[in-house]
Formats: sequence, C-alpha cells, structure tokens
Amino acid sequence: MNPVFLSVSSQILSLQLLLLAMGTIQIIQDVFFISLGIQLIYWLSFFRLIFYNSKSGNSQPKPISIIVCAWNEEKNLKELVPLLLKQEHPDFEVVIVDDRSVDDTYDFLIEHRETDPKLKVVRIDSVPDHVNAKKYALTLGIKAAKNDLVLLTDADCRPQSLNWAKSVSLEHNDDSVFVMGYSPYRFKSSLLNLFIQYETLLTGIHYLSAVLWKTPYMAVGRNLSYRKSFFLAQKGFVGFQHTVGGDDDLFVNRHAKAANSKICISKDAIVESFAKDNWTSYLTQKKRHLSVGKHYRMRDKFRLTVFSVSQILLWICFVTLSILTINTYVILGGFGLRLTLQLIVIGFGAKKLSSKFPIVLLPAMDLIFAVFLSLVSVPALLSKKIKWS
Repeated sequence: MNPVFLSVSSQILSLQLLLLAMGTIQIIQDVFFISLGIQLIYWLSFFRLIFYNSKSGNSQPKPISIIVCAWNEEKNLKELVPLLLKQEHPDFEVVIVDDRSVDDTYDFLIEHRETDPKLKVVRIDSVPDHVNAKKYALTLGIKAAKNDLVLLTDADCRPQSLNWAKSVSLEHNDDSVFVMGYSPYRFKSSLLNLFIQYETLLTGIHYLSAVLWKTPYMAVGRNLSYRKSFFLAQKGFVGFQHTVGGDDDLFVNRHAKAANSKICISKDAIVESFAKDNWTSYLTQKKRHLSVGKHYRMRDKFRLTVFSVSQILLWICFVTLSILTINTYVILGGFGLRLTLQLIVIGFGAKKLSSKFPIVLLPAMDLIFAVFLSLVSVPALLSKKIKWS
C-alpha cells in the first residue's frame, strides 16, 4: 500500500481519536444537523419567487418619471439616455441629475434637452454638509419629477427592453407605494463575474421572495419604483441622510410593508448593469452594501444572520466531517438534499429573472459565497468607516 496514503490515514485516525476523546466530533455533528435543518427550512419554504406569476390587472400604464443621478457619467449617459427616451410609454419623462460633474455631462444633457422635451436636467453645483451627496441628488431629482410615480436607475445601467417603464407602471395599483425590480450584472467569462452573478441572483431571489412573504426588507436602486408623494410625506431620507449608501435598501427597509409593496420581474422589466472587474473594487463595494445592513430592522437582521451563519457553519462542518470520514453517508445525504433544493430554487429562480448564471457551477459558487460571508460580512458590519468606492 502507498506509504503516503498510510501516513495520511494514520494521521486522520489519530485526529479522530483525539476529537472523540474531547467530545468535539459530537459537537460538530450537532452543529451540522442544526445548520442543515435551518437551511432546509429556508430552501423549502421561504423562496416563493419560483411560484410567482404576475397578476397585474392594469391595462393602461400610469404616468411615470425615470430618475438618474450622474457624476462624471458622460460616456454612460450617451448610451443610457437614448434608451430611456425611446421607452414605449404614453406619458413619461426622464430626469437626469448632474451632480457636480466636471466632464462634458452637462453640455451633453443640455444638447439632448433641446431636441427632446421628455428630458429634464437638474444641475447640482454644491452639496450641503449635513447630507450624503447621492441622497441629496436623488431628493432633488424626485422633487423635480412631474409625475407621482418615479422609477430609479443608475447611469451605468441598461434597460433590456423599451417596455421597461411601461411594465413597472402597470404593476402599480391604488394601494402600492413600492414596486421592486431585478437588476443583474452583465455576463463575462471570469471567476469574479461568475461569483457576482451567483451572489446577485441569490440576493434577488431572497429580497423578491420576502415581498411575496409579505416581509419586504430591501430593494436595489438600479430598478426601483415608488411614489413621490410618499417619499415627500416621509421626509425622504431623514434619519439616515449621513449614511454612505442605503438610498435604496434603507428607505425600503424603513417604509415598505406587506400592503404597499409589489414586485415586477417580467423579461421586459430587467435592467442590466456593469459588474466590477477586479476583486479589490468588488470587495470595497460589497463592504459598503453589507455595512448598511446593520441599520435594518431587528427582524430582518435576525433572519438574514440566521440564514448566513447556518450556511457558513454547514460548509465548515461538512468539510470537517468529510475529512474525518464521520457518518459519511448520512452527512453526504443531508448535504446532498440541501444542494438538491438549492439547485431547484436557484434554477427556477434564474429562469424567472432571466439570469445567465450557469447552474452547474452552483456548488462551487456556494462554497466561495460561504467563505466570502465569513471573511467580508463581519468586518463590514463592524467597520465604522466605509468608503464610497
């Protein structure tokens, strides 16, 4: 027999005996099955998006104002503005907020405004010290909108259909305040992009399912609609105007309720964005996004924490018990059941959201995601200084 194999086997056996003597193996098994149970409950019951079908009974789209805040985004706006102005909607406008740009953004917008009356330009020359720049720009854009329904996106986003504004406005009814959409990132063939595709898809299934569970907790500002009248009545971002980020998910977290929230996930309602192309930029962005989570309502923080921690512990215990060959078939069976549920939910969810994520890579991406959560989430939640980029 191979001496290397014998050496490794004896080392594993010695480790097993040591851990057994310490009672550690039983603890690891207990943690594994507790984590597995939590994960199965989530994957079996929470992710209702896969069963969702739009039930909009509206036949006429409502007037809507599309709002984009831009800082030195001339290049992106040259692609985005024509797409917005060509939207197939009988009554809409496009409001671009030029936030202190030093490139030719303003000149480009003024030129377009002369040829298309649907374009409205708001220029910002300075920002008050007491408010975050993005929130200030967004507030001015909303105040400038002529319609009660506003539809938000970013300069680096691209609606995938000329019926985007129409699709979102059709979802609004007399009771709705919020309509949450989905915004994936443009697909590229790289490990980072594949991971971003998975993380974005999982997050999308999670927050959209929460609306269907009547417990909305977040949305993404790249594809989000709400009422101007409601925004003004709530005094906008008062209470978190200093926070870096949160102009989308914190506003939703504070004000979205079961009775006033809907989702829009038709193929016409998808808005694509450009993902970061290096890990450093991506991790900085995610730390900023994750740090906003500590301002969520307690129930939402608890639910998300339980889901994330159980996922991390499940992987740690699974790998440990597999190496030690403890109850191998039971452990593999339990983990395999959870993986099967994941494949079903993520697979159907990807179809619902027109995602290009290759489902065959799910196990590898899920492992990377567990490592990502353990290395990034805790530092982000504890950090007091978060940079914008």
